[in-house]
Amino acid sequence: MTQDSTPEAPRRRHPVRRAIIAGSAALTLTLGGTTAWALNRYVIDHVEIASASSYEASVLAAQDSTDTTTSTTESTDSSSSESPQVTISTYTYGSGSDAATYYVADVTFSDITQLRSAFANDEFGTNITEDTSDIASDVGALFAINGDYYGFRDTGIEIRNGVIYRDEGAREGAVIYEDGTMDVYDESTTSAQELLDDGAWLTLSFGPALVDDGEIVSGLDTAEVDTNIGNHSIQGNQPRTAIGMISANHYVFVVVDGRSSTSAGVTLDELAEIMQSLGATEAYNLDGGGSSTMVYDGDVLNYPGGSGNERGVSDILWFG
Repeated sequence: MTQDSTPEAPRRRHPVRRAIIAGSAALTLTLGGTTAWALNRYVIDHVEIASASSYEASVLAAQDSTDTTTSTTESTDSSSSESPQVTISTYTYGSGSDAATYYVADVTFSDITQLRSAFANDEFGTNITEDTSDIASDVGALFAINGDYYGFRDTGIEIRNGVIYRDEGAREGAVIYEDGTMDVYDESTTSAQELLDDGAWLTLSFGPALVDDGEIVSGLDTAEVDTNIGNHSIQGNQPRTAIGMISANHYVFVVVDGRSSTSAGVTLDELAEIMQSLGATEAYNLDGGGSSTMVYDGDVLNYPGGSGNERGVSDILWFG
């Protein structure tokens, strides 16, 4: 006689069925909770400051009113300075199937405060994005590149346009001072206020550093940005964005195309070689991949992400 024809069989299956149902419900709740967490962490906008430009104006006005000297105001007032001098060139790195096209903006500022940061939708927070070209249009930028995508995470030291937005040191950062110099540093060994007191104008939190004191940084072939989901490894041939200082107030901005049949992208070591060959004594890697975008006079100069379609980012570096 088979088990199915045994009267007790249905009673034996009930607990199993109840366990399966209970397990399925628990799994659904777990998956639902995980999905909700992921959406909240990586998708849903969280606006901390609704108008960053107004916030900056109020903070700087308050600083000016308590400043007993005029040196800071004079050093950060670029309205009467000569416009930045910029030359944009296109190059090829490598050959054959490994060839990569990259774009270089060589810029000399009369005052480094001509280099500014802007946020997507003029809002500071997480998961707020807008295309690089649209942010550039919003602020009337002549030139712009994507920034460090600060909004993907809630850590890092973020000083923008002389104003502290975030003070959660977590990685290797870059700082640009009001005297026009740039340095790479360990965020965990300082604070945003200390950097500001030392004259910081902008900080960037992505990395890694590519060139320091004129030398290519070692260990780039194993470098990681973070170990959180979706932002772990940045190895291999990829589209890239970097900023480098040649000397005080003299900078190079580089965007490398990748992921297409005409441009393979570059590794971090190769990006460092490019920056060093351009004369950068300090250089820093910014967000890359589909984010890598260079805009000049309203036109996107490169071919973002290998498709030509821009990916929304949280911030840009720009000048008018």
